[in-house]
Amino acid sequence: MKIVLFGDDNRVGALDGDRIIDLNRVDAKIPARLDTFIEGGKQVLDLAQAALAKAGGDAVHKASAVKLKAPWPGKRLAMVGGNYADHLAGMNRNLGHGGAVTVEDAHKAAREAGHWGFWKVAAEVPGPTDEVPFPRYAKYVDYEGEAAIIIGKRGKNIKASEIKDYIWGVTLVNDWSIRDPSAMATRRPMSYNLAKNFDGSTTLGPCLLVGELDAENIDVETKVNGQVRQKFNSKDMIFKFGEVLEYLSRDFTFVPGDIISGGTAVGTAADQSKPLPDGTKPLDLFLKIGDVVEVSSPKIGSLKNKMV
Repeated sequence: MKIVLFGDDNRVGALDGDRIIDLNRVDAKIPARLDTFIEGGKQVLDLAQAALAKAGGDAVHKASAVKLKAPWPGKRLAMVGGNYADHLAGMNRNLGHGGAVTVEDAHKAAREAGHWGFWKVAAEVPGPTDEVPFPRYAKYVDYEGEAAIIIGKRGKNIKASEIKDYIWGVTLVNDWSIRDPSAMATRRPMSYNLAKNFDGSTTLGPCLLVGELDAENIDVETKVNGQVRQKFNSKDMIFKFGEVLEYLSRDFTFVPGDIISGGTAVGTAADQSKPLPDGTKPLDLFLKIGDVVEVSSPKIGSLKNKMV
């Protein structure tokens, strides 16, 4: 089932072929708010499935006539970093930070170093067709297509082997990133993650796919202005979603609606741009105003956002 958000009041819907079903209008027992919908677990999903068969009247909208919102429950966004060896090796080669530059060595080094990542602190998340503002103080802006999971129940100190009990659904994320050296600097002990937390720096969607796709086997493709830049599968993550959840949930409670995004693979502008003789990076592959970035997966759909 594809769960979406639409309308001025961000109502929960189900994308069913060329229809969007307003589930709450079919059955008032189905929450219209996404966070409450997810908290309802299997019982609410069963009601939603039944609603698809009997939907009619003003509960049914043409999908082509509806603008989808980001299906974000308003909870926390945990972003895994350096989690694909090919991307990590490319970053090590081109950023001049040292580290393993072959895929095999990068994978080994990442496992030895342990988990790395950051949190997104967005107040708002743009939807699957929304425009994204180019950050005015940046020169090098990048894209990162990612596969993500949505947590379906409360828990902490969770074992990796329990991951299937906690995954409610899957979705796509574009982790828009500033690559300017000043924004990426980590020399100081406190990091505000400015390279990852400008307005519009996370796009999410187009739906939350429930019960139809293994989180460890999600195909992801990223295009910039129609040109394929990334093509990968979540099975190649260095740290699997279960391992990440086990690590992050140590004395930390996850709640329904929290999202864990699994990181990106090779093909970003940063991991493909070799430094020029003067040490600077060419701008060719980095984003500019007017560029359109599309992150897609066959069963989930696509995020297609223009930078303005």
